[in-house]
Amino acid sequence: MHSQLVVLGGGPGGYAAAFMAADLGFDVTIVDREGKLGGVCLLRGCIPSKALLHVAKVISESREMTEWGVSLGAAQIDVEKMRARKEKVIQTLTGGLAQLAKKRIVRVIQADGVFENSDSLRLSGGDPETYKEGDLLSFDRVILATGSSPAMPSVFQIDNPRVMDSTAALALTDIPEKLLVVGGGYIGLELGTVYAELGTKVSVVELTDQLLMGADRDLVKPLHKRLEDCFENIHLRTEVTALIDLGNQIEVVMAGELAATEKFDRVLVSVGRRPNSHNLGLENTGVQIDPRGFVLTDLRQQTADPKIMAIGDVAGEPMLAHKAAHQGKIAVEAMAGEPAEFDKLAIPAVVFTDPEIAWAGLTEDQAKQEGITYEVAQYPWAASGRAQAVGATSGMTKLLFEPESERLLGVGLVGSGAGELIAEGVVAIEMGVTARDLAESIHPHPTLSETLAFAAEVHLGLATEVYRPKRKPVG
Repeated sequence: MHSQLVVLGGGPGGYAAAFMAADLGFDVTIVDREGKLGGVCLLRGCIPSKALLHVAKVISESREMTEWGVSLGAAQIDVEKMRARKEKVIQTLTGGLAQLAKKRIVRVIQADGVFENSDSLRLSGGDPETYKEGDLLSFDRVILATGSSPAMPSVFQIDNPRVMDSTAALALTDIPEKLLVVGGGYIGLELGTVYAELGTKVSVVELTDQLLMGADRDLVKPLHKRLEDCFENIHLRTEVTALIDLGNQIEVVMAGELAATEKFDRVLVSVGRRPNSHNLGLENTGVQIDPRGFVLTDLRQQTADPKIMAIGDVAGEPMLAHKAAHQGKIAVEAMAGEPAEFDKLAIPAVVFTDPEIAWAGLTEDQAKQEGITYEVAQYPWAASGRAQAVGATSGMTKLLFEPESERLLGVGLVGSGAGELIAEGVVAIEMGVTARDLAESIHPHPTLSETLAFAAEVHLGLATEVYRPKRKPVG
């Protein structure tokens, strides 16, 4: 078999690249071990987790309505129905992608692909109706889009389904009485939020001294405070040193700030993800891999092998679906001879907890580490009429500006709908807007979106609801 372009991996980056290439007239084949387009994001990540987080949010809001004199009673949970609804969402989206592939005449082969050399993949372990075991699929070009997998250090590798990664947690087998989340990153906190709202007593153990390493501290503080009420315990500077299989429970040995042994019904291990760059036969090609397992590429997503490009999680951080999709399109444009490069100033990140956290562009920590001079403007949502009306007063909008030009460098948000609001920040950073541009763009009232304009007014010393005289630049 031969294809002009082979895309190895059918996730958000892979199918975005394949569909665009087909639209440009290329003969395209996707090789994916599951044969279903969508990858981890759709099948076992972004989409199912957000579906369950929606349920958790509704439960939380229904409880908070008592402050308005409305009592809706305790939530009655039907786990099987909830799981079926989640699966229906996934099936709807995967079915839609399958139809789009069919309309574009993009072949989808369910198989594992291993590089025989820089010209072909050997196929195995998939659907025998689409190929023969051991067949070679040759190509003119290939885009590597194999994604990443949950990291599972050896201390957690015991043969008991009560020790879960994110995939198993999203399966929602049951609602455990006690759950330990190992890792205070966004995946652990999102899934911990889901289980807590469903009635589980959730504890979090984090090795470092803060939740959400890499996120702005000012943004994390309101979330941390909320999670202290939502979760049973949050233990920072604490390490899990051993798991003991008790059959119907897992005994966890912890050391550090908390030195204790405690039993849990389930343990969710969420300590990061690793790029899927091994066991692909890349040693048979000219592709280079860094010490962390990421495939090295240039700004056109080109690897050291002229026939192989790489996108998404396997090509480096941040490991985000929207970054992968954009890189997929860049790779196809570059392959088609267009002057395309991945040179974005702002890649948005969102943590879909309650409250949500979102940021784009330069963060304050990054600015300090890189010695970049900046000014900070913050607008507390307690000063927002809309935030007061919907009970989102713990939120905040934070902007970073370049002192002399007043150009917007970074945007951070914490609060209800932060993941939706950050899009304006992305466009503003990419377009090089200034504080005055943002402040003088009329935002609808009363909305949470106007807090971006109000934060710019804070920077200019012109905010109506907040008194904040101009200050000297930091750095």
